[in-house]
Amino acid sequence: MALKPRLYIQACIRAASVRGCAAQVARRGFDGAGAVLLKLNRLDGTAQLLRPAWTDDDRRRWLARPPGPEAETDAEIAREAARDPDLWVLEIEDREGRHPLDEPVEILS
Repeated sequence: MALKPRLYIQACIRAASVRGCAAQVARRGFDGAGAVLLKLNRLDGTAQLLRPAWTDDDRRRWLARPPGPEAETDAEIAREAARDPDLWVLEIEDREGRHPLDEPVEILS
């Protein structure tokens, strides 16, 4: 059974704090459902959007393109939110673009 988005977000915020990163909910979706996107804000005008995917053995992984202008990332989030009103977005601020959890990230070209 998958973890509810609100609980997953809380775990991410705690993990980010432990690793010295700031994290906050940028968009709140429905407590019981909804996709979670991670925005990695590098605090230099660039950001990276991570989208969830799952492995064959039902483990979460993340898909992302290389970092780009933060405005483009925000526009992509706005498009997603228009399609999915239950969408959650967690923004993590870290100059190194670190992901707070130990789930793998696959960079797409």
